[in-house]
Amino acid sequence: MPVWDTWSTFFRVLVFLWVSTSVTLSLQSVVRIGAIFTENQKGSAAEVAFRYAVYKINRDKTLLPRTSLVYDIQYVPADDSFHASKKACRQVQNGVYAVFGPSDPLLGSHIHSICDALDIPHLETRIDLETDVKEFSINLYPAQNLLNSAFEDVMSFLNWTKVAIIYEEDYGLIKLRELVRSPHNKDLEIHLRQADPDTYRVVLKEIKSKEIHNIVIDTRPSNMQLFLKGILQLQMNDYKYHYVFTSFDIETFDLEDFKYNFVNMTAFRIVDIDQMAVREVLRDMGKFQANQEISMINTSFIKADAALMYDSVYVFAIGLQTLEQSHSLKLSNVSCDKEQPWDGGLSLINYINTVEFKGLTGPIEFKEGKRIRFKLDLLKLKQHALVKVGEWHPGTGVNITDRNAFFDHGNMNVTLVVTTILEQPYVMLKSGSNLSGNNRYEGFCIDLLKELAKMIGFEYRIELVPDGKYGAIDLDTGEWNGIVRQLMDKKADLAVGSMTINYARESVIDFTKPFMNLGISILFKVPTDKESAFFTFLNPLGFKIWLSTLGASFMAGFTIYALARFTPYEWVNPRPWKRDAEVKLVNHMNMSNSFWFVAGTFLRQGTGVSPQATSTRIVGGIWWFFTLIIISSYTANLAAFLTVERMITPIENAEDLASQTEIPYGTLESGSTMTFFRDSMIETYKKMWRFMENRKPSVFVPTYEEGIKKVLEGNYAFLMESTMLDYIVQRDCNLTQIGGLLDSKGYGIATPMGSPWRDKISLAILELQEKGEIQMLYDKWWKNTGETCTRNDKGKESKANSLGVDNIGGVFVVLLCGLAFAVIIAIVEFCYNSKKTAIAEKRSPTAPHQSICSEMGGELCFALKCRGSRQRPALKRQCSKCLSGVTYVPSPLDIPPHPPQPPARAPPTNGLSPRLCSAHIQFKNDCQPFQIEKQAAIQRQQHQGGEKVN
Repeated sequence: MPVWDTWSTFFRVLVFLWVSTSVTLSLQSVVRIGAIFTENQKGSAAEVAFRYAVYKINRDKTLLPRTSLVYDIQYVPADDSFHASKKACRQVQNGVYAVFGPSDPLLGSHIHSICDALDIPHLETRIDLETDVKEFSINLYPAQNLLNSAFEDVMSFLNWTKVAIIYEEDYGLIKLRELVRSPHNKDLEIHLRQADPDTYRVVLKEIKSKEIHNIVIDTRPSNMQLFLKGILQLQMNDYKYHYVFTSFDIETFDLEDFKYNFVNMTAFRIVDIDQMAVREVLRDMGKFQANQEISMINTSFIKADAALMYDSVYVFAIGLQTLEQSHSLKLSNVSCDKEQPWDGGLSLINYINTVEFKGLTGPIEFKEGKRIRFKLDLLKLKQHALVKVGEWHPGTGVNITDRNAFFDHGNMNVTLVVTTILEQPYVMLKSGSNLSGNNRYEGFCIDLLKELAKMIGFEYRIELVPDGKYGAIDLDTGEWNGIVRQLMDKKADLAVGSMTINYARESVIDFTKPFMNLGISILFKVPTDKESAFFTFLNPLGFKIWLSTLGASFMAGFTIYALARFTPYEWVNPRPWKRDAEVKLVNHMNMSNSFWFVAGTFLRQGTGVSPQATSTRIVGGIWWFFTLIIISSYTANLAAFLTVERMITPIENAEDLASQTEIPYGTLESGSTMTFFRDSMIETYKKMWRFMENRKPSVFVPTYEEGIKKVLEGNYAFLMESTMLDYIVQRDCNLTQIGGLLDSKGYGIATPMGSPWRDKISLAILELQEKGEIQMLYDKWWKNTGETCTRNDKGKESKANSLGVDNIGGVFVVLLCGLAFAVIIAIVEFCYNSKKTAIAEKRSPTAPHQSICSEMGGELCFALKCRGSRQRPALKRQCSKCLSGVTYVPSPLDIPPHPPQPPARAPPTNGLSPRLCSAHIQFKNDCQPFQIEKQAAIQRQQHQGGEKVN
C-alpha cells in the first residue's frame, strides 16, 4: 500500500474519533424536565417562577449554549397521591431528566419514592420532616432543624419564659418537636395548641385567659387573614403581645390594623427584596407575565415558594452544565412499569449536589441533598412598615442589628405603677419640701428607671411598698409579703430597687435580666490596732527560741572553758623570755573569758581573747555559724514585725463567725439574705441560721440603717449584700468588709408573672450594659458623691510605717538597764576590793586606816577630773614590796622634752598612807612584760636627754 494512502486512512480515523467524542460528550439539544403542581397552584407565583426560570435559561447562551430546556407541567389534587404518582410516571416515560415539585409534603414524599426507584433527580422546595438521607433528592427549602434553631435563638434573645405554639397542619407538631425538646428551652414553659379556621378564636381566647403573651404561629398562609381577624376580635393586638410567624411570607399579609397599636410581630424572610439583583429579576418576570397567557402577580415582592422554585431550576441547569464538561448523558427508556433505573441519574444528581451559587433565596449549598447554607432576614413590625432588624445564619446564629426596634419608641400613653422601697443609694428621698410626685425620689434605681422609660416609651408613677419589705414567704401560712405581694396582687406593674433574684421569688413573679451582680458578705466594725508592746523587738524570735539561745550560750561558754582546761594547747608560758627552773603555765580561757568570748561573738564584737587549741577553735567556729543563722533570721524577721502593723481581727470569714458565739450576727428581716440562710443546705450556713433563729434578743433588723447602727455599737456582725456593703464602707471608715462573697446573685426589676414589660426591659438593660451606662450610674452613686472617706491603707507595701517609741522603746530600756547594772557591778567590785584590802591592812598595826566611803569619794573625784593626770593611784593600798628608795619611772606619755616633776596625788587627810607612792612605779621581779618595755623606753629617753632618774 502506498505511504500516502496509509497516512490518509489514519487521518480519517482521527477525524472520525474526534467527531464521535464530541457528539458523545455533548448534551442533547433538548432536555425535558417535569413539574408537578397542585390544582390550587395553577397560575400561582410558583408556576410563573418555574416557567420564567426555564425561559431565562434558554435565553442565556452562556449557561447551556447547545441545549434547551422543555418543561412538562402537570396538575394534581392536593389530597390525591394516586393521581400524582400516575402523572409522575407519565413524565418519566416521556423522558424527563428531573422532576420538580410538588410543594405539598405528603404528595412530595410519594413523588420522591418514584424518582428514587428510577434514579431520576427530584428537586424539591417543600418542608421535609424526614431526617434520613435521600440519595436522589435535592431540597432547596432550609433544613427544619436549622429553622428550629433560628426560632430558638430569637426566643432566647427575647428572653421568653412562657410561650404558646399554634399549629394547623397535622405535621406541624412533628415540624416543631425539636423546638419543644431542645435542652436550651428546659426553663421555657411551652403550650401546644392545634387550630383551624373554625377554632382560631377558641384557642386564642384560651391563651388570653392564661395570660400568655408570646405566641408562635404556624398556620397556612392562605388562612392567615382569618387568624389575624381573630386577634383583632379578641383585642389581642396591643403592646403586651408578641407574635412570631413561621411563614417566610409575612410581607404579603395585611398588617395595617396592627401597625399603630404597638403589637409586636416578628418573622423571618428568605428573599431579600432590597437587593438590586432580586428587583431586576422581579421586573423582568413582570415583563414575562405580560407576554404569557398567565394571570398577573404582584412583582413588588415574591413569595418564598416561587423564589425557591426559580432557584431550583437554576440549580439543575448549573449541575447539567458541570456534567456536560466531563461526562456524556443520554436518557434511555425509563418507565415505572419496567422499574429499571436510569444509568446517568446518579452522575447528574451528584453534580447537582455540588452546586454552589447565590440565587433569589440567598447563598445556596447542599450536603447530602439538604440545604445547609442560606440567610434569613429577621423582620419586625413598626408603625410605618415591616423593617429588617437582624439576620440569622447557620453556625453563627442570630445577629440583631436594630435592638431599638423591640422597644417601640412611640408614645403608648401608658402609665405604669412602680413600687419600691427606700434604700441608700438605690432609692432615696430628696431634701426639700416643695417636691411632689416622682421628683421626690433620687438614687441609682431612679436614674435607671428614667433611662428605661425613655428607651421603651412609658410613663410611670412611683409608690412605696406599705410594709417596707422586699418580700419573703411565711412558711407557716405560705403567704408572701412586701413587694412580692404587691406584684402578685397586680397592684403594681414594676418593682425597682435592690430586689434580689432567687428561686422562691421567680416562682411567683417575673424578673428581668440582672442589672447588677453581687453576693452576701459580712459587715463588721474596723478592729482596733494591736497595741505595740514596749519590747516589740523581741517578737521576731519566739520565747522558746530565746530560752534555747540563752541555754546554747551557756553551753558553748562552758564547753570552751572545759576544753580549754583539758587541752594542753591552751596552757602557755606567760614569761617565755625567762628561763626559770620551774615554769608556771597559765590559761587565758578561764570561765569569765570563755563567756565573754561567747557574748562578744554573738553580738558581732571583738573580745580580746580567742581560743588557741584546735578543739576550742572548732567550738568557736560552730558557735560563729550558730550566731550567724540566729542573727540573720532575727534581722530579717525584725523588719516585718516593726514595719507592719497588725490588727486584732476576731473573725476572718463565715466559718469563724459560725464557730463562735460571743459575737452575734444577723440579716435583714424578710429579705433574700435571710431566705438564703434559711434554705441553704451547706452545713456552715445551716449552723449560722440556727444561731440567728434561736438568738434572743432577735438579731434580725427591719432596715439596713438599724443593722449598720448595731455594727457601729460594736460586737455585732451584719450579713448583707455586697453592693450595699460597698456603699456603706466607702462612707464610714469605721466599718469594713470581712471575708469574700458567700454566694453569687443579681438584682433585677420585678414584674407580675407573664408581664409583657419584662422582655422589653431586659433588652433595654442589656443595651445599657453594653454601652457602659449602668457602670457610669454605679460610679455616680457609689464613688463620685463627695461623701467617701479617706482610708489609710497601712497594709500597702509601697508605704512603710515609721517606727515609734512604742515599737522599739524596749531597746533603750535594755541599754539603760545594762548601764545601771554595770555601775552597780563596778560599785560592788570597788567595795569588795576595798574591803579585802582593808582586812589585809588591819593585820598590819602600822598601816593607817581610811573608811570605804571616804576612799570611794576620793576615787570618784579623781575619776571626774577633766584635767587630771593620766596616772592614777594603784588599786592596792600598799604594795607588798613598796619600800623606801624605789625608783620612780615616769610614764612615756607624761614625759615632756624637759619633763617636770609629775603631779603627785595628795595624801589622804586622815593620815592613812597611800596605796602607792604618788610619783613612783615599782618594778618587781614578777613584773609583766609591758612594764619592762616601759622601763626600757624611759631609760632611752633619759639617755638621750642627759638626765638621770632618781
